[in-house]
Amino acid sequence: MSTSQSGDASPEIRHRTVDVGEVRLHIAEAGSGPLVILLHGFPEFWYAWRRILPALAREGFHVVAPDMRGYGASDKPEGIEPYGPRHLAADIAGLVRALGAPRASVVGHDWGAGVAWCFAMAHPELLDRLVVINGPHPTRMLRDGLRSPRQLVRSWYMFMFQLPGVPEHFLGRDGHALLMKALREEVRGPNAFDAEDLDRYREAFAAPGALTGMINYYRAAIRRKSQVETRRIDAPVLVLWGDLDRHLGRELADPGGDLVPNVRIVHVPDATHWIHHERPELVTAEVAAFLRWKEA
Repeated sequence: MSTSQSGDASPEIRHRTVDVGEVRLHIAEAGSGPLVILLHGFPEFWYAWRRILPALAREGFHVVAPDMRGYGASDKPEGIEPYGPRHLAADIAGLVRALGAPRASVVGHDWGAGVAWCFAMAHPELLDRLVVINGPHPTRMLRDGLRSPRQLVRSWYMFMFQLPGVPEHFLGRDGHALLMKALREEVRGPNAFDAEDLDRYREAFAAPGALTGMINYYRAAIRRKSQVETRRIDAPVLVLWGDLDRHLGRELADPGGDLVPNVRIVHVPDATHWIHHERPELVTAEVAAFLRWKEA
């Protein structure tokens, strides 16, 4: 067993592989109760939730954190089209069904938030509640975010990632130095990562096909045929937003009432894009309270 699946900080965490349809996903899980799925962003893997996963399990939930396709120990299909939003949303639907749950609440950060939004629109019958952490609604991002010169500057890397082979070359150089630097320098607080944590990220980046799979999310996102149809999301939605995000403007936290009428937005002024690492206790408390909240 690789270190991406062993030596966890919490002995409560179990690991297995699940066939979700097109691919097999490695999952980390803990607890029992209503199903909660945690979706990591770029450039992470299930380990992004190493603190929050067991904490939510102790709150009475069956918590599952997959390595999304292309990441970690999960399958990494070849080509760009298999990484389109339609396929990514179908993976989560397949995971819910494979786990035998009628519905799930989904929590997503960054790209995981993008997949969570798409899952909510494509498979509303399988969604209980949705939590997004520093991840704009895809339609809001395209409609407003990328029309803003300031946001275009912030999102420069999205356009660089469209080049064939170039981002893999630069991100893979010197032991994935650029990715490691981003983790060390962008995340605020001395306790976010220790040496073992960084070693596990380095190992995940080095998995065969991982860099291309991770980057193909960005390449596929601009292809029309792989998109999910935009639909109103009527399920309850919580948005947690670290306002010091270097990549996404604070204004993108609001998905818009026409798209998401039942939304609560919580701004965290002293957190960055990486709020789940910087403030795991806050994230756990907000998510647990939201999942237990009873609508009037």
